[in-house]
Amino acid sequence: MPSYPTPSHARSGPRRRSLLTGAAGAAGAVLLSGCSDSDPTDERPSAAARLRAQAARDSGELLGRYDAVLAAHPSLAGRLDPLRAEVKRHEAAFAEGSAPPSPSGSPSTSASPTHKPSVPKDEKDAVHALAKAERELAKQRGDALLDAPAELARLLASVAAAGAAHAYLLTEGDK
Repeated sequence: MPSYPTPSHARSGPRRRSLLTGAAGAAGAVLLSGCSDSDPTDERPSAAARLRAQAARDSGELLGRYDAVLAAHPSLAGRLDPLRAEVKRHEAAFAEGSAPPSPSGSPSTSASPTHKPSVPKDEKDAVHALAKAERELAKQRGDALLDAPAELARLLASVAAAGAAHAYLLTEGDK
């Protein structure tokens, strides 16, 4: 059988295009596997779970502020109870599916706050302090949603909007 000479422009081995395509595919596979949260050998909570846990703690701290204001000024219960109930629901929504507390971590702050928030003696000042805490937490959540996965980002956005509304409701008669 006669052997045919290979054309001079043909090279032996893989072509550059196929090497690049193969390398890009391998790099993509590495990136995808590196982003997976489902590695059964990795016991660290995912970034999303840590973000949820932090949001639950933040809601717990805010709930503690509401409780402190209500303890110091029981006459505000009619005005604050509905907002407090929403903050409690926010805490529960974030706690659902969040990372379990670390052994050194403390349980939910609404159950045992790390420190008792100070409450102004004047009712109006106490309500203003709550409004300020609501605004600050709403801003913090708005910033955090940029790095959150879609479902958690929607929850953060919704709760941030509720917090901004709470701040408005707490101060609406002040102007």
